[in-house]
Amino acid sequence: MVFTEFPYRRPDMAAFSARFQQLLSQFESADSYTLQRDLLQRINDTRNEFLSLRALCHIRHTINVKDAFYEQENDFFDREIPTFEGLNFSFYQKLTASPFREQLEAEWGRQLFNLADLNLQTFSPEILEDLKEENALSSAYMKLKAGARIPFRSEEYNISSIFKLETDPDRNTRREAAAAKWSYFESQAAEWDDTFDRLVKTRHRMAQKLGFRNFVELGYVRMLRSDYNAEMVAGFREQIRTAIVPIATALYERQRRRLDLDRLLFFDEEYRFTDGNPQPKGDPEWIIAQAGRMYAELSPETEEFFRFMRDNELMDLPARNDKAPGGYCSFINDQKAPFIFSNFNGTSGDIDVLTHEVGHAFQVYSSRHIGINEYNWPSYDACEIHSMSMEFFTWPWMPLFFGEDAQKYYFAHLSGAINFLPYGVAVDEFQHQVYENPEWTPARRRQAWRDIERKYLPHRDYDGHPYLESGAFWHKQNHIFGMPFYYIDYVLAQICAFQFWIRNREDHAAAWNDYLRLCQAGGSRSFLELTELAGLRSPFAPGCVEEVAAAVSQWLEQTDF
Repeated sequence: MVFTEFPYRRPDMAAFSARFQQLLSQFESADSYTLQRDLLQRINDTRNEFLSLRALCHIRHTINVKDAFYEQENDFFDREIPTFEGLNFSFYQKLTASPFREQLEAEWGRQLFNLADLNLQTFSPEILEDLKEENALSSAYMKLKAGARIPFRSEEYNISSIFKLETDPDRNTRREAAAAKWSYFESQAAEWDDTFDRLVKTRHRMAQKLGFRNFVELGYVRMLRSDYNAEMVAGFREQIRTAIVPIATALYERQRRRLDLDRLLFFDEEYRFTDGNPQPKGDPEWIIAQAGRMYAELSPETEEFFRFMRDNELMDLPARNDKAPGGYCSFINDQKAPFIFSNFNGTSGDIDVLTHEVGHAFQVYSSRHIGINEYNWPSYDACEIHSMSMEFFTWPWMPLFFGEDAQKYYFAHLSGAINFLPYGVAVDEFQHQVYENPEWTPARRRQAWRDIERKYLPHRDYDGHPYLESGAFWHKQNHIFGMPFYYIDYVLAQICAFQFWIRNREDHAAAWNDYLRLCQAGGSRSFLELTELAGLRSPFAPGCVEEVAAAVSQWLEQTDF
């Protein structure tokens, strides 16, 4: 079946809950390992059924947030996901208490029980209504953003499509496009601030009900971080500040000179070359055709995978009105099918998001047969290694997309990856401060953001724009609203991906084999165990960031842009 034929029905939660509870009861009373093992598989199949329907609903809702049917279904899942989590909580309780735990660990690995132990800390029936409120608030943010209509020069744009104008060679166009976009954000400022304020209070309330001091502690557990903590992340952020911020600042100054500007203003940051940024030479269908050739030549594994994605129509790529912004990869468990969602807008970002989300999809495709839901994906930090590294493994094929502008793309891509890192740690530090101070007012949160920007992004010049000078830039960041503490993961993974970039240039076969082994392992190990499996140095190791930064910086310095 192609994606549009995948069947959807709303789960009957009463029947689902009764069946799940019956299986749990049988699992608990099983008098042999063989029987309990069989029941574990049946419980996993039952969970997959629910999660598959949830994934289908989410994908179809984000494809068109104005689709009345899937909007109602999305609201249903916002209400019922906590019920599922409660059932899953009971499963983890019984799994960790199993008299056959030693045998289960021998078959499925210790990581399944690590994940169960972490998940047991994140739920209690007492927070059921809070979880529903959190889901509803996150969905409200997404709907508001997806519904953006930005008038500009007699045309109408959304947040995704206007980005191309923000990188236009004409500076007045960039200035006016940015002004139009941020005017929309400012018109909704009270809504952004109020939604986030309610999210912070709801998350803090849940954390305290679960026995945590604040949501920072709960957030780390929800992100399934088992082998590092907030103190280690703070040390990593400091490595970025000392080793990366000076390089990024120098790159922005180099860009200012290249563009012959007196000042590099915020709306100039994404415009990198005097004759325009590199752009793909064709439309989305053409891009997919080139990608088919690329993945056929990269490896037999990627050839098989990408043919599966195309044959089953498992990608929705162009930007459209009423389509949720951003890009993601999902997984429909019952079909064992990844799905890639993005918003192509005619910029080089189309290729970035394609290779990035293909990295996620190739990983889950490679590990989809492990046999337990927890191992389909690793934790988010490790997930991003696959995606960001795929961006670099595909470098040799960039001339297919950019022709004579391929060298410009290489420079823009690599320098952009460096420039992202300070922003990534700024988002992370902001979230730590916000959830450590849940009593802050919206105005105080904005001030905190502006102070953090000055620390990590000292080059940024808002040219007196009142809304942005007030510290509101973070209003645009989906993760801050919908996936708290999911942002440092990109920074950690980028340091790992840079290592693959370095190693791939030295020995492609060895680097690819390590990457393939990493993908096939799925979520069967923790973040630091997976980096070790792939032959990567831990990003937390003293000097790791500095060493990686030196290699990347050397390549950039030797490039004539």
